[in-house]
Amino acid sequence: MTKLGEDLSRARRRRQLTQTSLAERSGVSPATIKRLERGDARVALESLARVLYVLGEVTRLERLIDTGEDELGLVLMDQALPKRVRPRRGSGAL
Repeated sequence: MTKLGEDLSRARRRRQLTQTSLAERSGVSPATIKRLERGDARVALESLARVLYVLGEVTRLERLIDTGEDELGLVLMDQALPKRVRPRRGSGAL
């Protein structure tokens, strides 16, 4: 969370935004921006999403837990696959 806060602060400063202007554009309080930049884990996810949207980085949040890139989940699913697949009786399937 600390790294996320540092990254948010850096992204804001690179865009030459003050904490107050980012707060206004995001619809959150300046105190929320300060808490985010300190890495406070109690800040609502919605607030983070609003800030990322204003910074033009909301797609990073969308990719946060992309199931198509979940390597461990895919490995676990593959381990659970049956050894062989048998046709159902009486289904008429070829």
